[in-house]
Amino acid sequence: MKKFMNAVDTVLTESLDGFVAAHADILVLGEDHKFVRRRTLRPGKVALISGGGSGHEPLHGGFVGHGMLDAACPGQVFTSPTPDQMLAAAQAVDTGAGCLFIVKNYEGDVMNFDMAAEMSEGVLQVVTNDDVAVENSSYTTGRRGVAGTLVVEKIVGAAAEHGLALPVLKTLGERVNAATRSMGVALTSGTVPAAGKPTFEIGDGEMEFGVGIHGEPGRRRDRLKGADAIAEEICTAILGDLGDKATGPALLFVNGFGGTPLMELYLMYNSARRIFEKRGVTVTRSLVGTYVTSLDMAGCSITLTMLDDEMTGWWDAPVHTAALRWGM
Repeated sequence: MKKFMNAVDTVLTESLDGFVAAHADILVLGEDHKFVRRRTLRPGKVALISGGGSGHEPLHGGFVGHGMLDAACPGQVFTSPTPDQMLAAAQAVDTGAGCLFIVKNYEGDVMNFDMAAEMSEGVLQVVTNDDVAVENSSYTTGRRGVAGTLVVEKIVGAAAEHGLALPVLKTLGERVNAATRSMGVALTSGTVPAAGKPTFEIGDGEMEFGVGIHGEPGRRRDRLKGADAIAEEICTAILGDLGDKATGPALLFVNGFGGTPLMELYLMYNSARRIFEKRGVTVTRSLVGTYVTSLDMAGCSITLTMLDDEMTGWWDAPVHTAALRWGM
């Protein structure tokens, strides 16, 4: 294993120190590294809080800032943050309008965010479960929450910035989640620093189809195919799951898992866009890049969100975070 680090047990804290120092104009680090929050809070605005295991950067800390999250709680690598982290974050960023937790559907995340919500007042939750690859996995009961979480955080974050109330934001988040589907494919495994070796073994001529963002198994192990064939299978699964909703304007988001060059991600975007548009989807908004990762895994996911005018407006609204910036 070759990684830039001083010691396994300080990787996360040293990374957080560097992350917040690099973006000190917009971010503040919470006590004991429990959370990252916006430097400037808006009184009377609903606070959005998310989090999860580290190793998925820039998710979630990279989406803290104007137009998205107010705070993010980082757990250890691929490990849920603890309830006291969420409680501390909520206390730090709640300015009187309550908090909305945005939670990926992984058992540890759901359990710990639930516990924090039960110990708080004025907290509602949205659980994301956009992955169509498998119905249950080693980490979840029900579908996994993956790259579509970014879409929920951006759209709901813009609405919160505009002053919408907590129950309205919860309903909007659930609507965006219901309109969003994702699936990924891995070409190599990621390597967890504490383990010192790849999470799973995969041959040079193989791919893991439907892989999870922790490297958990997908639909099947298959021989490596061309980009068009991979995109065809993923897009077909997404469209089949959306059913009658798969028509009209949409956001197409192609996400890298940490070890895939942009050249390849744009190639996959090109393949996916052609497939979707041949089948009645009009891609009106796009995002391509490395946003929801699995450490250094080579691979990508494709996310499709069916848009209406309101969701499109919130997607276009200004955002200023470490990882997403436009309109300001």
